[in-house]
Parts: sequence; C-alpha cells; structure tokens
Amino acid sequence: MKNIKKILFDTFYLTVGCLVTAFSVNYILKPNGLITSGITGLSIVLEKYLHINYSFIYYIATFIILFITWLLMGKKEIMKIIFLSILYPTVLLVMQNFQFKFIENDLLLATIYFSIFYGIGVGMILRKGFSFGGTDTIARMLNKKLFPSINVSYIMLVLDGMVIITAAFTFGRNIALYSIISQFIVTKICDNIMFGFGTKLYKLEIISTKYDEISNYIMYELGRGVTLFKIKGAYTNEEKIQLESICSPHETVLIQKLIKEIDPSAFVKVLPVARVWGRGRRFVDISSED
Repeated sequence: MKNIKKILFDTFYLTVGCLVTAFSVNYILKPNGLITSGITGLSIVLEKYLHINYSFIYYIATFIILFITWLLMGKKEIMKIIFLSILYPTVLLVMQNFQFKFIENDLLLATIYFSIFYGIGVGMILRKGFSFGGTDTIARMLNKKLFPSINVSYIMLVLDGMVIITAAFTFGRNIALYSIISQFIVTKICDNIMFGFGTKLYKLEIISTKYDEISNYIMYELGRGVTLFKIKGAYTNEEKIQLESICSPHETVLIQKLIKEIDPSAFVKVLPVARVWGRGRRFVDISSED
C-alpha cells in the first residue's frame, strides 16, 4: 500500500513538473519567438526548417536517445528516462490545444518569466532523480564511451552551447543572447529547487593549535558536531590537527569571533554546502528523500 501511494504521489509530482515546464514553453517561450537550450531548443530550431510541430520532433529525438541509451548503457539507465520521454511531449501537445499567452511584446520580461517557470519545472523533475532524456543523457553517454576524462557538466555545456549557436544563425543574435541569459537563470532556479533557496550551511575546516578549545565551543556552546583529522604539512613536515564542522551562517560568524580571540594565526577554510544528509539541525534525513 505504501509503494502504491509513493508511485501515485511521484506520478502526480512529475506530472505537475511537466505541466509547469510545458506551460513555460508553450505560453511564454514560443509566442515570444524565444529559444532555449537542450532538446527542446533543438526541436524548435528544426521546426523552422522542417515545418513539423516541435513536439513531434521532441518525441522522435527522445525515442532515438532512448534507443541509443539502451544500446550503450543498458536497461537500468533507460528506465530513468522512459516515463518522462512519453509524458513530457504528450503534455506539450495537449497544452497546445489551449490558446493562451502569458506575456507578449517584452522579450526581457518573457525571458525572465520563462526561466523561472522552466527552472521550477525542470528542478522538480531532477529532484526526484528523473531525466528528460535530453542533453544530460547524451552527455553521460559521451562521457562513458568517448570522453571519460571530461566532466559531464562540461560536455553538457558544449552541447547546449551548440544549440544556442545554431539558434543564433536561425533566429538572430539577440534571441541567442536572451537564451544565454535564460540559461543562467534556469540553472540557478534548478539548483534552488533541488537543494533549497540560498546557502544555509557552511563547512568549516580549521587548522589551529587551540583545536581543543574550538571544538569544545562548537560542540558544547553551539551544539554542532566536530570531526578531527591528523594532517601533515608538506612544507614543514609537521603533524597537526584539523577540525571539521558543518554550521549555519550565524554559527560560522560566532566561530570566527572565537578564533580571532584565541588563535589569530589559525588557518580556516569556509565552504558553502548545498545540502547535508544526516541527523541534526538543518540537516535532511536521507530516509525522507524520495
């Protein structure tokens, strides 16, 4: 019964994500003559030359990607994208039967609104661990089979860049520029949807001779956990203790004040953390993540 509820909830959640994404494409992007990256953007470019509805082109492209994924990466990978490969273009087609324009005659506003809605929809999909079967899937295949030494994100950047360059020749340089602006906003919105709005936690790596005082302060005054490591400096060849802790921005400031007072020569690294799975304040219980 629990599995059935989860399947129903996930299906509803993914459908909402597809609806939001399709809304941004059908009612903001297309009516304003804008373009985006990925398979959606490529489909819109090809529509201009082939005179075929871009939703049908999207269908064909995703099924080709599905087939190649099955050949090169196996059944496990294809199961992650087959549901959305059918659902999303279907939602695109159905929504085209309803005539509606969210905003017109202002390309900058249209770009911003599109990016917000599109980023929310895509972020919802990615947060559940699903994929549209687009440039991200192609990038993973290229990484696995041809370019194992190149990061997947860099391959995706090249693929999306190629789509935008093609769009520049098809729709003009201004439209391509709006696409680049949109890409930045969409990426930021996606990150926020997947990992939460704003950086809420920081990772502190502290090397100090006063590590006992600092760790006691973090554990007993702030109520945060601390991990201690033995390290060795390459230049001095001396063994030292490094402590590590995950803290809120406010707690980070308090720790900084303490270190300034007791050990101004301490070496401190402060790193933003997108999300922490574990037990503790502001941490996310991994068992609650779908």
